[in-house]
Amino acid sequence: MEFPPYLASMPMHAITEIHGEPGLLARFRLELRAFAPADRDRLTAALDLAAELHRDDRRSREPYLNHLLRVAIRMMHHYQVRDVDVVVAGLLHDAVEDHPGELADAGAADPTAAALATLATRFGPRVARLVAAVTNPVYAPDRDPHVQYREHVAASLDREPWARVIKISDFTDNGVGVVYAVGPKVARSAAKYRPLVPIFRDLIARPDTPLSAPVKRHIFAQLDLAEERFSAILDQPN
Repeated sequence: MEFPPYLASMPMHAITEIHGEPGLLARFRLELRAFAPADRDRLTAALDLAAELHRDDRRSREPYLNHLLRVAIRMMHHYQVRDVDVVVAGLLHDAVEDHPGELADAGAADPTAAALATLATRFGPRVARLVAAVTNPVYAPDRDPHVQYREHVAASLDREPWARVIKISDFTDNGVGVVYAVGPKVARSAAKYRPLVPIFRDLIARPDTPLSAPVKRHIFAQLDLAEERFSAILDQPN
């Protein structure tokens, strides 16, 4: 497939709409040029595993892998992340939550722990720790799951500054990208993600969040845009 020479300058959702998964894969490979060969091999291995695990998953109108590619590309391009462990964890951030049984040893008593152990063996303990920080726990059935989700995000990211970087890229794709969803999911997602905006503002503003000042300003602008879109979805009269 032919891609335009300006692919690297296109917004990721524009690439998604026009060129689909092949375009995002091509954009991912362009970003890999900034990494050493051994690092490119690790990133490609993580992408291959993500593609295998999520091969049958869909996200609204697209393959789930598109979301994982955008999360990783956003970190490499917009956040200027060159820490390979962080990008690998970004590609695999939903692997344990969505497919623990495929990662874990057969018959594991705790599939989540076993899946994280598999990631630690394949990609190192730091990658496993970062993925664990952005993996949702089992929530209590007698409490609002959205409230528990916000509590988990605030607590787990308080301890893991680099996990904040992964999660804000994930949130940006879900929150700013909410307008690319269809049907009832639009309002459900806006209601779920809107209360997270002030939490992320606080987390990103912290001195120990390992991003430059210009990148933080970019993220704050994206959070402003997310708030505008949530308001348009939830506050406007029908």
